[in-house]
Amino acid sequence: MKLLNLKNILAVADQHKFGVGAFNAIDSNFIDAVFHAAQTNRSPIIINVAEVHLKYIDIFSTSEYIKKKAALSGLPVCLNLDHGLTFPTIEKAIQCGFSSVMFDGSSLPYEENIAQTRKVVELCRNHGISVEGELGAVGGDEGGALESAADEALYTKVEQAKEFVDATGIDALAVAIGNTHGKYKGEPKLDFQRLQQIDQAVSVPLVLHGGSGISAQDFRKTIELGICKINFFTGMSQAAIQSIEQDVRSAGLEQRYNYYLIMMEKMQRAISDTVAEQMSIFGSVNKAELYGKP
Repeated sequence: MKLLNLKNILAVADQHKFGVGAFNAIDSNFIDAVFHAAQTNRSPIIINVAEVHLKYIDIFSTSEYIKKKAALSGLPVCLNLDHGLTFPTIEKAIQCGFSSVMFDGSSLPYEENIAQTRKVVELCRNHGISVEGELGAVGGDEGGALESAADEALYTKVEQAKEFVDATGIDALAVAIGNTHGKYKGEPKLDFQRLQQIDQAVSVPLVLHGGSGISAQDFRKTIELGICKINFFTGMSQAAIQSIEQDVRSAGLEQRYNYYLIMMEKMQRAISDTVAEQMSIFGSVNKAELYGKP
């Protein structure tokens, strides 16, 4: 099956009321783990490549690997540039065959966010690439800070949501309703009423960033209220680190010449198990069949 753009992969999720997990790719171990979970659970997936991670990974080789895995998997897969911040990076994503771009203009003044997001839409539209925009400011950042908190003053304003979607032409809208990147400081408190009002106001699927730390019950409630795409990375990263930490302390493994390979195999399994758990929570298990035959 060829890559699906975000509009097409989320249309099915919106119709059948489930969420598609958007899992970040930072190396082949993470990519293999996500595809293993998706194939085992027959789940559609969105593979995120974040601009902030491009100082560590090569976008060209990473995208080629993902596209090859997607073609062989027979699954509905979307390749998404996550939190694109600059036009040169967006142009690289287009060259690499990404099927979706998330442009993050949330730190810009409202009118400038509209103007820049609309330019990205115009740039991507001719290539059949979907665009996700963001309105409001999700707590935390994409730069690696582990703990963060949400600021209610920066939540997505319901009265601006429709205007923003109509003015930009985006295919999906990332909202700020109390969600944060990284781990929460304290207990997450999502503004479900605001989410419901935004969903009623706009005509495009909604996206939840900062999925780590939210309870299964709250995830399911956000999906009921219009969330179709859920970004999830911190939980994967933590599963990987915990697996490595356990193996580093294992005296038995230290005597094996293939110590590293064993560690990586176990790490992949930990990541895959974490991803599979989220797929079950999001309701995407066995939903690949809804997209037709490859």
